[in-house]
Amino acid sequence: MPARVHERNAGAGTPGQSSERRRGRRMNSRVPVRLEWDEASGKRSSAEAHTRIINPYGCMVVLPHPLGLEQRVALTNLATHSSNAAIIVWKGQSRPDGWEYGVELVAPEMDFWGLEL
Repeated sequence: MPARVHERNAGAGTPGQSSERRRGRRMNSRVPVRLEWDEASGKRSSAEAHTRIINPYGCMVVLPHPLGLEQRVALTNLATHSSNAAIIVWKGQSRPDGWEYGVELVAPEMDFWGLEL
């Protein structure tokens, strides 16, 4: 199933609204995570961050590193030590601590977050 990729358009509609229905229930939750990805140079990079919102299929994180839409990453939940392949499917607003990114898990496990969603 291909990932749905979105970039927030500053002048379009109400922020955060989308014509698509979301899969699963969303929950505001601060979960420590690590993202790992390959740079264009071939170098492996990683950064620790925390989620702002989670659902069974992914999360929103704020990361100071620039990532592109459709960038493949490895996402590790540092609380449960679970890892999953993921894709950046949404780039939101720039914040003082970085950019908002929507991350979709490639093969979501319903207990990935260690919470009942």
